[in-house]
Amino acid sequence: MIANSLAAEPSAEARERLSRCVLVGREQFAAGRTADAAATYRDGLASVADVPAGSIPVEIVSDLHANLANALLVAGDLLAAAESYKAALRLVPGLTACWCNLGNVHLRTGRAQDAIALYLEALKFDPGHWPTRTNLVQALVATRQHLVAKALLLELIAERPGEGRLHHELGKVCFELTEMDQAIRHFEAAFATNPADAESVYWIGAVAQARGDDIAAQEAYARAAQIQPLIRRPAAKSPADFRVLALYAPFAGNTPSSFLFKDTDFETDTLALLPSTMPEITFPNDDIALVVNLISDADQAADVLPRAADLAARLGKRTINEPAGIMRTTRDAVADFLLGMPGCRIPKIQRVKAGENHPVAALEAAPPFPFPLLVRPCGTHGGDDFEKIADGAALAGFLAQRPGHDHYLIEYVDYRSADGYFRKYRFIFVGEQILPYHLAIGRDWKLHHDSTDMEDHAWMQQEEAAFLQDPTTAFNIAHQAALRAIKDRIGLDFFGIDCGVDAAGDLVVFEVNASMLVHEGNEKFPYKDPFVQKIRTAFHDMLRTLADGAA
Repeated sequence: MIANSLAAEPSAEARERLSRCVLVGREQFAAGRTADAAATYRDGLASVADVPAGSIPVEIVSDLHANLANALLVAGDLLAAAESYKAALRLVPGLTACWCNLGNVHLRTGRAQDAIALYLEALKFDPGHWPTRTNLVQALVATRQHLVAKALLLELIAERPGEGRLHHELGKVCFELTEMDQAIRHFEAAFATNPADAESVYWIGAVAQARGDDIAAQEAYARAAQIQPLIRRPAAKSPADFRVLALYAPFAGNTPSSFLFKDTDFETDTLALLPSTMPEITFPNDDIALVVNLISDADQAADVLPRAADLAARLGKRTINEPAGIMRTTRDAVADFLLGMPGCRIPKIQRVKAGENHPVAALEAAPPFPFPLLVRPCGTHGGDDFEKIADGAALAGFLAQRPGHDHYLIEYVDYRSADGYFRKYRFIFVGEQILPYHLAIGRDWKLHHDSTDMEDHAWMQQEEAAFLQDPTTAFNIAHQAALRAIKDRIGLDFFGIDCGVDAAGDLVVFEVNASMLVHEGNEKFPYKDPFVQKIRTAFHDMLRTLADGAA
């Protein structure tokens, strides 16, 4: 411990040298020379050890630690930055900015709840500290405390009504709360303060689309594309390691990307491909390292995927999840791809075209596979509009509800375990890695992790945690070989599988595609966080390796 500055007579020469060190480091930091600034601050801290203990005021030493932490944070060295912030706070606990930035480190490393505690500590010393309060909003959103985030945003907007970014963030929070009218009002307010804010106009389109108003949505998307075809998200470090171009289709299914692309070491340009327009984009200086195709649903995006493939080909860059590969991932095509794999049970799937006549007698007399069977509209995910059908009359009635849609008929496989519970596992494939994401356990065949009652059963959580820690607790060597074979046959860079294990010990494949959700905010199941973060880290590492190879 460095003694209080009153313990010894301060050295004027040493104080001057260290003050000069802080000044030079700040000049280097302001000029974007973060590595030089960090080196300067480290030299200053090293020189502290050369003078008698207590001869340098703790405020100067703390300032060196805090400035070093800021440089490390901008450079992306988060763990080292955290240690430097802690060192500064041990010396001078009342440094509001250090508490705030330490919270930022926790937020960026997936520890949003811990970040909230640090932001609240900062506000004890300065209740009006603006960066802390705005960052607290982000942490509240990350932990899905949207009502609290909304209240704080309204408070901030009352203080700075002309700050468009606050309206934008409140629009997103209102969207999560399904307060669609309020969401649109705030996105419009954000755009009114900044006519170049294409992102808010894209969000207006997203709200309209969520309401089922595709005409208004398409108008908003087209207007946003005219304002700014590319939405650029800066890297969380400076300089950025590389830049990627992300392709997505507002009117089709896309790989959920908010968590994957949050606080990255690379810059992201996002380009929306609309049904009626093909953008003519010039990318200056050939500075795109990779293309990341987020368009992931082969049914919903049948029209736009060929255009995405054409654009990627014209750019000539390595493309993550090639659009041509996505086109081969309809549910029926995947079933055909995987048919005959050893130790793998692939439920039979038949596609029923829209408009086909489905008389009850014919369906009962010659179903594609025995009842009960499963049915869902093509291009849907999750549990909505997905049912187990007992007979031909029920099937005809289900198909008649959506006469304009293709449907999948799917063989029902009873995958209950010996204890009577159903277990559905999800793995995420990232490059060559196969990473566990979750295990859902429940009494019903239609399992979704967020709709189970697993939070009420410690044994279920313990079983999921054991699976995440070591998937071999549930998947033997044959299962692992089947997963590896599935990875090779599908051939995408990033995708997921939902699967189970039947009574015969075979791997049962329910779904394989690139549309599966990976998200943070697992407060009810905190043991998941390290494994969710591992998927995100693997994704970033894959991009970095490919970008380095393309350089």
